[in-house]
Amino acid sequence: MKRSVLLLGATALLAGCSLGLSGKAPPFFLTLTPDARPAANAGVQLQPGDALTINVPLAPQAIATTRLPVAQGQTAMAFLKDAVWVEPPARLFQRLLAETVRAQSGRVVLDPRQFNMDPGATLSGQLLRFDIEEKGARAVVVYDATISGEKGRPVRSRRFEARVPAGRIDAESAGDALNRAANDVAAQVADWLKN
Repeated sequence: MKRSVLLLGATALLAGCSLGLSGKAPPFFLTLTPDARPAANAGVQLQPGDALTINVPLAPQAIATTRLPVAQGQTAMAFLKDAVWVEPPARLFQRLLAETVRAQSGRVVLDPRQFNMDPGATLSGQLLRFDIEEKGARAVVVYDATISGEKGRPVRSRRFEARVPAGRIDAESAGDALNRAANDVAAQVADWLKN
């Protein structure tokens, strides 16, 4: 009996840790998965300045959270019940963007934490929207990108946007639609960086 109580107590403690002591866990956590991934290879040798560092984009507070916002008109936001990202969308988007650029352009892409190796050019920006529009049930991703430090080129900036139908406004549909919209934007950025 004593062992069962201890086991039950340990289980409750673990459950409390995983939930952040805030109640029930959502049925699943959302993440982003790149459509394009680089193939395994034997490695690449670079000349100084050839790498590309992709920074985690800045994001407004409404999307700098692990909750999924639903835009209700121009000035109101709500959060979708049971829709929780595994980490803030800006970080997820940065990794998806890095994978897509690697796969589509063949460039060596560094994470900001590898900056001291040889940053080369730097892609930074702002993730302005990463939400579901209530009207029309669409996923919206808007990213303002700026690239600097390219050999012999000025600083360049451009806005990228994708709107993808979600069908329904629930965690699974919204997560899938935002993943497709994020991949669309990442592919646009990768094409832009080839020019």
